[in-house]
Amino acid sequence: MTENEIIESAELDKRRDQRSSLKAKHAQSLTKLMGTRRDLRGVHALADHLDDAVRWTA
Repeated sequence: MTENEIIESAELDKRRDQRSSLKAKHAQSLTKLMGTRRDLRGVHALADHLDDAVRWTA
């Protein structure tokens, strides 16, 4: 690997880690919101799906 490829690889790894962290934070926040606001159930299908998926894996 060249020095440039090593730098690019490190940047990609950093971005993957950031993206993974953001996904976890988003899922956690959405689950918390859906838990406190039951009236939001059925408003957005993707939010319902994610909430269900997180609860099934807990």
